[in-house]
Order: sequence, then structure tokens, then C-alpha cells
Amino acid sequence: MENFTFHNPTRLHFGQGQIKQLSQEFPAEARILLLAGGGSIKANGVYDQVKTALGNRTVQEFWGVEANPDFDTLMRAVELVRREKLDWILPVGGGSVLDGAKFVAAAVDYPRDPWQILVTNGSDVTSALPIGAVLTLPATGSEANGASVISRRALKEKLHFISTHVYPRFSVIDPATTFSLPPRQIANGLGDTFCHIMEQYLTYPAEAAVQDRFAEGLLRTLIEVAPQTMANPTDYAARANLVWAATCALNGLIGAGVPQDWATHTIGHELTALHGIDHARTLAIVLPNLLQLERANRRAKLLQYAARVWDLRDGPEEARIDAAIAQTRAFYETIGLKTRLQDYHVPASTATDVARRLTARGLNSFGDRNQLTPAKVEQILRAAA
Repeated sequence: MENFTFHNPTRLHFGQGQIKQLSQEFPAEARILLLAGGGSIKANGVYDQVKTALGNRTVQEFWGVEANPDFDTLMRAVELVRREKLDWILPVGGGSVLDGAKFVAAAVDYPRDPWQILVTNGSDVTSALPIGAVLTLPATGSEANGASVISRRALKEKLHFISTHVYPRFSVIDPATTFSLPPRQIANGLGDTFCHIMEQYLTYPAEAAVQDRFAEGLLRTLIEVAPQTMANPTDYAARANLVWAATCALNGLIGAGVPQDWATHTIGHELTALHGIDHARTLAIVLPNLLQLERANRRAKLLQYAARVWDLRDGPEEARIDAAIAQTRAFYETIGLKTRLQDYHVPASTATDVARRLTARGLNSFGDRNQLTPAKVEQILRAAA
């Protein structure tokens, strides 16, 4: 395990009825931008709870943040903040709304074209407006980290940035607010969370027993609660464990001091940019096939994953690895996330397009050991056809 600094300044309010904590978190004189998506928070009562908790504070609202939030949409929110001299950002929604809020917070006083925040991966972000958050969809862990992924549909681009300046100061996580979500969104949340854990866990051994066991526990929790929460959306215990797992998957702890990969996400972002496939579904397409191609490099961890997560301890090692990869694919399929390009009417030729885009970005080697190349990505995606 390498030396590391664990930095997470976000204060979390978890549980039913916790939206009321907003009244204590915001200064009385705060001028707040409430950022939201398509309006589901009005239908499920979250909006009314938020407005009640905010009381008489100055609040401007911006609606219409998309899944895979779009740069051009968010720039309109940036202009609103500047025009109205707002000084806090409050995203109310899922990970896309939270990601959008981070971009808005960083862009308001950014001295250059805000697109450069994404181009530079946030390396030159030096300040941001403070963010508080109300989470209504478990998936990205954005409520407790400094990462954000933004699309620019006009350019067919999807990029990310990371900055300590955009950690939410606080986040409210009430699992009951997720009860009304459609099955597609819960399935996406499960699939996204599963892959977040895998990107930090299934690399190579680093003598990090705590992080490994924590990651394995989260994976087993997802496998256990997935059918429960899909079948009974109002089972509070099952949903609360899913929501908390999603937060813990990406709050920095399981990735502290261990090698991380993120190749599945890098490839998946290209599929979303090119074809508009839901983010979690691109991960379901890529991950099983990436593990198959990478089985030699990840052999030790694949065997550990097989034994500790799927209880596959008997028989030849290669057969156990095969079974673990098959179980990974089956997990995604069981929750409704198809794992083949053809399931999304995407031709195998997209593999070449993705490889070319990665080359154009200068991503000639990436992954936990910089072992992946555009040519290998093409192999992975052709295997996924």
C-alpha cells in the first residue's frame, strides 16, 4: 500500500427526514442557485421539503439539467449565477445534477473559457462557489467527492474534471427520496456503483487488506440488495444499503493508497458521446470484455475476486476466472443492463471509431499499469459486439 492523503471535507446527513438540515447548513444571507433536472423532485415532494427548509433565503431556480449534463445547458446556469450575484449552489437530484453543480461552481469565476476546465481535467481550478447537495438518485458518489463528468453534445465530447475546490460542503442523503425512481434508473445506479468499486479494486495486489475487504464487502452488498431493491422499491433497509454503498464506493476511501484503473469509464464515456447510451450501460458493455482481455495482468486479483465475492474457490484457476467474469456479466444482465453493443443497435465498427478518438486525445496508454492502448480498446469493443 502506497503513502496517501485521505481528503474528504463533505459533511453527510443520512436518513429519513434529513432535508430539514438545510435550514442549519446555509447562512441566513445566502443567495442560492437551486439546480435541478426535469421536475421529478416536484412530483415526489422533495422540492417542497427543500423550499420549506430554505425558508426566506434568496433562491433562484435553474431547471433542465440533463442526464450526462451538457456544457451549453450549464453555461446558462453560470450566466444566471453571475447576473444575480448568487453565492451558493444547491443541486437537488442525481449524480448528473451534482456533477453539473460542480462545473457551475468552478466556472463562475474561472478566468478563461470554462470548457478548459474539462480540457485540463480541473488542474487549474483555483476556487469555486460553495456547494450543498440533496441527493435523490444513488449512483455516482458525487455527493461526497470532487469529481464531475460533463458532456458537450455539440462536439460529441464527454470529459471529466477533479478538484478539491468542488467537494460539496455538505450533502443530504435520504434513501426514501429514491423510492419513486423508475427501475431503469435504479438499475443504472446499481451498475454504476458496481463498476466504481471494480475500477479501484480489481487491478493488482497492493497489500491493502482494509481497502480490499471494504471493496469486497460493498460488492457483496450490491449483489445481495440488487434483487431486493429492484423487486420492492420501498424496502427502506435495502434501498438505504444501496444508497450508502454508492456513497462509499466513490468517497475516496477504498481507493486510498491502492492502484486504480478507470479504463472502463474512459472507454464508456466514448460510447456515450458517440451513441448516447446511458453511462452505466456503457460500463456493462465494456467491463466483462476488458476483464477477459486483461485476465493475465489481473490474474491474482481475479482469483481473489472469484473467491471472496462470488465464493468460487474450487477447481482449476482458469475456470474460476472464467466463472468470475461470467458472474460479472450475469450481474449486469440480471438487473437489466445489457452487455453487448448489438443490444443498443451499435455496430462493431464503433470499436475503430473509439480507438481513433482515444488516439486523437493522446491516450496511447492508460489503465492501472498504462498497459491499454487504442488497439487493445478496439479488441475489447469488437469482443463486446
